[in-house]
Amino acid sequence: MKLIRAEVLGFCMGVRRAVEMALGASESTDAQVYTIGPLIHNPGVLEILKKRGVISLEENFDLGSVPEKSTAIIRAHGISPFIEKKLLEYGLEVIDATCPKVKASQNKARSLSEMGYRIFLAGEENHAEISGIRGYVEDCYVVDNPAMATAVAEELSRNESSVKTALIGQTTISPEEYRAIEEAILKFFPKLETVNTICGATAERQKALRDLCGQVEAVIIAGGRDSANTRRLLALAQDIGKPAWLVESASDLPPELWNYKTVGLSAGASTPDSLIDEIEKTLIM
Repeated sequence: MKLIRAEVLGFCMGVRRAVEMALGASESTDAQVYTIGPLIHNPGVLEILKKRGVISLEENFDLGSVPEKSTAIIRAHGISPFIEKKLLEYGLEVIDATCPKVKASQNKARSLSEMGYRIFLAGEENHAEISGIRGYVEDCYVVDNPAMATAVAEELSRNESSVKTALIGQTTISPEEYRAIEEAILKFFPKLETVNTICGATAERQKALRDLCGQVEAVIIAGGRDSANTRRLLALAQDIGKPAWLVESASDLPPELWNYKTVGLSAGASTPDSLIDEIEKTLIM
């Protein structure tokens, strides 16, 4: 079997920064270190952090169960300002590991909301990034496809046709998805202000995968199943027409993969180099 790696794959800047901050915190303090929500969406990395004493809490955790003087790390996807305020008021040391790209989206959403805009958020309603951004705005509508965007925009236009509107996207959304949602809203709000919030790292990985698919018969996407950008890479490969699998470890590799002469390897932005190397080693043995 011939294995070809995508030109761009694995950890993005924001994820690498968050992981380094968490590991640094675990080494520099004797206090208990927590992350508010999973730091990133990769089970292997979360297990490494756990072994270093970094405990992941659910966002709706009981603050009273956390020892005073503990360290709380805000996940790469961010949290709402309401939760951050509670952490500070409780006396925790808060380390903000929010990806700078996500932080920019949060600040833009808050600014537009304060100027009276109704915000459309393009993305997955239950995704951590979207949940965090929603805490920064007064009125917003989460839409994850053009049909939903059409229905929401049409209803809003019937009730408030002259309201100012803006569109902000989940940083991991594909340009095609974002454009389709934008076009759906524009039919009802021609003056819609669209903010370019798609992360360059996401676009780079998707472009690299498209190029890779032209060279191989099948594709492996390495990463966590909870990772939105990893799932989008899988969907992209399948849309192109390639047999593709998402694997969280080398043990997930399907046996039929060895029937192909050339296989491509891509990975989501929260996938560590160690997992990519492990999968590559297994495939070329």
